[in-house]
Amino acid sequence: MTRAYPLAFLSLLTYGLSIPATADTVYVTLEKDNALAVMDGTSGKLVKTIKIGKRPRGIALGKDAKQLYVAASDSNTIQVIDTASLKIVGKLPSDEDPETFALNPAGSTMYVSNEDDNRVTVIDIAQQKAIKQIPVGVEPEGIAVSLDGRWVVSTSETTNMAHWIDSRSLEIVDNTLVDPRPRYATFTADSQQLWVSSEIAGSVTVIDANTRQTVKSITFKIPGVTQEKIQPVGIKIDPQRHYAYVALGPANRVAVVDAKSLEVVDYWLVGQRVWNLEFSPDLKRLYTTNGISNDVSIVDLENRKVLKSVAVGQNPWGVAVKP
Repeated sequence: MTRAYPLAFLSLLTYGLSIPATADTVYVTLEKDNALAVMDGTSGKLVKTIKIGKRPRGIALGKDAKQLYVAASDSNTIQVIDTASLKIVGKLPSDEDPETFALNPAGSTMYVSNEDDNRVTVIDIAQQKAIKQIPVGVEPEGIAVSLDGRWVVSTSETTNMAHWIDSRSLEIVDNTLVDPRPRYATFTADSQQLWVSSEIAGSVTVIDANTRQTVKSITFKIPGVTQEKIQPVGIKIDPQRHYAYVALGPANRVAVVDAKSLEVVDYWLVGQRVWNLEFSPDLKRLYTTNGISNDVSIVDLENRKVLKSVAVGQNPWGVAVKP
């Protein structure tokens, strides 16, 4: 399906074109290789692969981009990697089986999903110390922090809820029922909405952050693709909230959603079993990790087309991008 884009897309182009194109470095966790792939995002070339902890998945840059954090799930730790030397320079006490995590806006606190223990571990990064463990629902995975610093949200895959944690008290103050098997959560840049992908339901739930009530459940239909293959995971929303991009797993597509009307406007064919995605810093490209085809797809957002796929290693999972 290909449709004409509404005029809002022109605003996104203007926003993107106002920023000069820059080179960027793409970091990709390789779940089966126990490694980190480093790629030049502009040229689309694999630069280096380094061995790290066992079964790396979640990944994020620190606030100043000098450090990279990687959840080494089977090593039961968050590894700290210096982005200049690509050396492991520290470990954070994440408790068992960390899969995903999120940082607060200041970059000083980390919130880690511990799927096996049904809790969220809160880490003071400067002290390299776990300061609290918060019991949540069964099999927590998705975790997100609002940019206004008010909320931490954990989604539990078996309980099928988004748990709203007050960032000051570190206590759950509300719960929102979502569609089955929520995998990923993210706030819009204005902190007004939470988007949660549900893998089994094949949907994305959009929630009002002020009322914690569901605004809409977005579903996906792709000609020639059976519904059971449509399994949403990663979500990225541009800062102006014009468009959201949703990785649809075994459907091998990225859905493009008008983030104002909450309607699907397009699907892009990428690699096999697309897990997660990330913008380039200038918002001109989107990188997707494709777990079965073992590559990263580079999408040109201005021209709305996939440029190329880059082989990176076995089972690419998480992705982070540094200017």
